[in-house]
Amino acid sequence: MNPINIHEAKTQLSKLIEAVEAGEEVIIARAGRPVARLVPFVPVRPERKPGLMKGQFEVPDSFFDPLPDDILEYFEGKK
Repeated sequence: MNPINIHEAKTQLSKLIEAVEAGEEVIIARAGRPVARLVPFVPVRPERKPGLMKGQFEVPDSFFDPLPDDILEYFEGKK
């Protein structure tokens, strides 16, 4: 997409946002000089910190026991 001027961007903001949602990049210019770029928003995932819950709970030994046959069949797609 060619750069568009600020006045046109203000009057056509909804259409420009639709274009960005469709994957286009929109360049906004002032007096023909690019000054801004509209791109899709990509949320930043917070960094995971291993061991954050250490000491706050215990996993019971029974957690590692084999599953009963009727429940195991659901996991294996037999039911």
